[in-house]
Amino acid sequence: MAEKKRLKFATQIDGALLEAVREIAREEGRQIQVLMDEALADLIEKRRLANPREPVMSAYRASHRHFAPLYEKLAK
Repeated sequence: MAEKKRLKFATQIDGALLEAVREIAREEGRQIQVLMDEALADLIEKRRLANPREPVMSAYRASHRHFAPLYEKLAK
């Protein structure tokens, strides 16, 4: 398997967050960059899941318009 290209970038982080990440890295015997990769991948996935695709939302809205009275009865 080909190794992914790694790029350097600079940023700033709250000191308490950095210390917490360093502590996790020490406890788990992992590199900080691995934890950062994991954290960023989790953030990206979370954001993708929080924004449903437009076709899904269109189907939901159409269903709600059609079945709103039934949904209200089921909610009671």
